[in-house]
Amino acid sequence: MALDDIRARIRAAEAAAGRPPGSVTLIAVSKLQPADRVEAALDQGQRVFGENYVQEAQRKWPAWRARWPEVALHMIGPLQSNKARAAVELFDAIHGVDRASLARRLARVAQETGLAPQVFVQVNTGAEPQKAGVLPAEADALIQECRQLGLNLAGCMCIPPDDADPRPHFQLLRETATRNGLSGLSMGMSADFETAIAEGATHVRVGSAIFGARPTERPG
Repeated sequence: MALDDIRARIRAAEAAAGRPPGSVTLIAVSKLQPADRVEAALDQGQRVFGENYVQEAQRKWPAWRARWPEVALHMIGPLQSNKARAAVELFDAIHGVDRASLARRLARVAQETGLAPQVFVQVNTGAEPQKAGVLPAEADALIQECRQLGLNLAGCMCIPPDDADPRPHFQLLRETATRNGLSGLSMGMSADFETAIAEGATHVRVGSAIFGARPTERPG
């Protein structure tokens, strides 16, 4: 497992950007990963993990959290409104808020349960039709609605197009967050997290570079 190498690269990227050590949170993306790999990361002290699918996380994490109760779990995939309650009850942060209807549903569930996971507004910086995320021109309005609903708004999130230079997308996300008074920037994955750190990322989502290749079959 390359966890120590990723941690060292994050520290080096922080230093190169003139940022203090520990200013970037590493989210280890454990979706579809075999249990032994995840447990190896837990044994190495990793305590922040990302999952894409609510049902998979429900199956995996209660037992692990019983052993490692300090784990923080982040929902980093698209979230269906009908799974909002389960997500609020399970996750400490939700990175995929991309529409007003989902924001309203999360606000209702938060009020009913008394739980308040952090929320990141996902911005589709490449305006890709197949990808989740609010369009950049509509991001300010969604952020404002999240605030009015009383959500625990932490920042913005993006996934740049696969074939594009990620830096302009990271810059666009940073400008959106700054304009709206938000400090959290969830951006950067295995192939580009150092560039994201240079552009101000506070959370990087790294999976295959830590755990290795994952099975491609989505859980039912």
